[in-house]
Amino acid sequence: MPRRTRLSKPAIAEIFRRLEAADPHPKSELEYVNPFTLLVAVVLSAQSTDAGVNKATRALFKIADTPEKMVRLDEAGIREFIKTIGLYRNKARNVLELSRQLIANHGGNVPRDRAALEALPGVGRKTANVVMNVAFGEPTMAVDTHVFRVANRTGLSRGRTPLEVEEDLLRVIPAEYALHAHHWLILHGRYVCKARRPECPSCSIRDLCLFEAKTPCSN
Repeated sequence: MPRRTRLSKPAIAEIFRRLEAADPHPKSELEYVNPFTLLVAVVLSAQSTDAGVNKATRALFKIADTPEKMVRLDEAGIREFIKTIGLYRNKARNVLELSRQLIANHGGNVPRDRAALEALPGVGRKTANVVMNVAFGEPTMAVDTHVFRVANRTGLSRGRTPLEVEEDLLRVIPAEYALHAHHWLILHGRYVCKARRPECPSCSIRDLCLFEAKTPCSN
């Protein structure tokens, strides 16, 4: 099956102009108080909802908002706070070990370097990109299922893997929109361009989108 045509540069710029106009300062829906708690929250969010993670971490971060406090809590203590989150046992081990490594290798601080972040337990490229963007203001592109879906449906990307989509988006998104682009795409995928029944009739970029199976407008 032939792959869809890419959007033109003017169409891409217009998409992000409209997304910015609707939400000039998008933010992560994960709750955090500093770069460390952001890192922990993103690690915990794998295969879990932001709402579910927030429910667990509100109490956790009151007790342990630094690597040192998290290490003192220990693995069993961490598990008690996050046991409502999927894969909580493995995630508790990762949170404890990444806290130890932050103390041992980074003076208790979260590094802003992708390679250093990805060396931490439970931290992959997507997590590293989120932390670099949200905590340190780097114009990275964290590709989750929402970004992957929106990018391919609209024609922003033709990527078959998250890395291909990331590289496509970094290449085509105008620089003035790069900082907030991944948040706009995540939120658009979460609330408008949904997986099963996208809300195309109310979509602000419907006329620019190349998705061939748009949800029809009701009469």
